[in-house]
Amino acid sequence: MRSSEPPFDQGDVARFDDDAGKDRQFVIALARGLEVLRCFEPRERYVGLSELARRTRLPKATVARLAGTLAKLGYLRYSESLGKYSLGIGVLALGYSMLSNMDIRDVARPFMQDLAEYARASVAVGVRDRLSVIYVESVRSTAPITVMRGVGVRLPLATTSMGRAYLAAASEDERNEVLEQVRLNGESDWLRIRNGIDQAVKDYKERGFCLSIGDWDKDIAAVGVPFTAPDGTRMAFNCGGPTFVMSRDTLENDIGPRLVDLVRRLGAAVGRR
Repeated sequence: MRSSEPPFDQGDVARFDDDAGKDRQFVIALARGLEVLRCFEPRERYVGLSELARRTRLPKATVARLAGTLAKLGYLRYSESLGKYSLGIGVLALGYSMLSNMDIRDVARPFMQDLAEYARASVAVGVRDRLSVIYVESVRSTAPITVMRGVGVRLPLATTSMGRAYLAAASEDERNEVLEQVRLNGESDWLRIRNGIDQAVKDYKERGFCLSIGDWDKDIAAVGVPFTAPDGTRMAFNCGGPTFVMSRDTLENDIGPRLVDLVRRLGAAVGRR
């Protein structure tokens, strides 16, 4: 299932043109090519030119040239029988290089596994990508009932505990920018989303963690805590599971404080306060 977030926000094409005129270091053709790559979602192997054009809001002829170039470079593969494109090995190589250079994952994994086993739940860490958070590491307990989403999974920024934790630690300007993008995307429950983020900011200031109980998925409850890596990368951790296992009381008085402690110990381990 695709995210509600389009590859381009409203006005992105025009903004690319503006950037190209103002910044001599900005190459619009490269930016558009990368947007084509962003159109592919997990569990969606093939996408045709018409759909790529719709998602990028670019002319089909332009998308055809971009996709053809990306295919020749190994970042896309073209299926003659289907007349559609899929991601190529080049993208995998880039993603693997990025993940392998995130040393924080190796340090965090034992802490995450300990909490997952205690909570009989899943623990993950993710980074922001536009209006989403993407898992860069995820572990699960050995309990038979555990929600598990692997590395690369994309979740909403505004309604998940991980996304809310990220926003709670962000600057007011960044938070307002995200809220405005969510509003412009026409979310029908915009007021509920805004109130949820406002509450997350308050919770983070008072308790150090943020909650999402049925806000993103009615059957999922989770707690999130932000963290800044030594290289300045802002990310967030979460711990969650089915709502019939993770009650509000459990999250607020047990798992939440433990996740805060996990982040504190991780910071000490990597030399951050």
